[in-house]
Amino acid sequence: MKRLTTTTAILALAAGAAAAEGELRVYHWFEYMPQELVDKFEAETGIDVIIDTYDSNEALLASLKAGTLGSYDVAVPGDYMVAIMAGEGLLDTFEEGELTNKANIEDQWLNAPFDAGRVHSIPYQWGSTSVSVNRDIYTGDTNSLSLIFDPPEELKGRINVLDSQGEVMALASIYLGIPQCSQDRDQLRALDELLQTASAHWASFGSDIAKDVLVSGDAAAGMIYNGFSAKAREEGANVEYIYPDEGYVVWMDNVVLLEQAPNRENAIRFMDFLLQPENIAQVTNYAQYAAGITGAAEFTEEALATSPENNPREGAGPGVFIEVCDQATQEVYDQIWTRLRS
Repeated sequence: MKRLTTTTAILALAAGAAAAEGELRVYHWFEYMPQELVDKFEAETGIDVIIDTYDSNEALLASLKAGTLGSYDVAVPGDYMVAIMAGEGLLDTFEEGELTNKANIEDQWLNAPFDAGRVHSIPYQWGSTSVSVNRDIYTGDTNSLSLIFDPPEELKGRINVLDSQGEVMALASIYLGIPQCSQDRDQLRALDELLQTASAHWASFGSDIAKDVLVSGDAAAGMIYNGFSAKAREEGANVEYIYPDEGYVVWMDNVVLLEQAPNRENAIRFMDFLLQPENIAQVTNYAQYAAGITGAAEFTEEALATSPENNPREGAGPGVFIEVCDQATQEVYDQIWTRLRS
């Protein structure tokens, strides 16, 4: 029985244990956790896992603020959203010593700028967001974000863009060479004009369909996560994942302990479970991103280390995290996004 559910149909799941120890409610991205790992946790703990899904960081935030806080124990936001959620009072704080496997977090991720000292979150997976293009349809230069922001004729009207404000705004800023969260009116106007003009050549907005439309041929190019692009290639699409001259987005998804978690103790057990390298490696092998846990590489598939989606080309621009904007700039961003999606 499939346990991963959508936001409109939450299914209670039977663990099959003789004496279940309650439940765990997870708010998660779509297509991002292998069922085998859920089964393993349930078998080891007797805890019933219920998973509901969302398709963007912004959708997660909106849902929790609209009233679902208190319905879930953990969620899996991206880096910048961890900081926003903490600022909004949506996250609980770990007690000293609660996470017995916390020492397994790699040093580079222990004092992450979005959660210094890891008091609200643990690493889940990290990767990049850029563009993939079908090389059967387009054979020209692939080293620029112009593929989606000023596309060649072969790609016009055949582009899918992530339905994710943070990533779209960040990549557009990178393409223009302007700072994220710019307060300069001319730069903000240029950002707005770029997106409104480019959107005339986009066929769809969709994060959960980003892989599928490339595999089906409904899109010839699209903004996409590197692991999704690797899956599209494995499923037969002749796609190339681009590490552009201008740069790309780097992200880390994190499991956070939510404020008002109804099953807080079970949430801690689940997070400790994911901090074990052999467990988080199952996610890496399934999703084809990277873990931030010491020892996980020992359990990951060898092909992941050499895949083109996980290895930026020489000469590519830098990878950058999405920044959290001040309130005034965020309001302008929200207005640009609303016009773009209307």
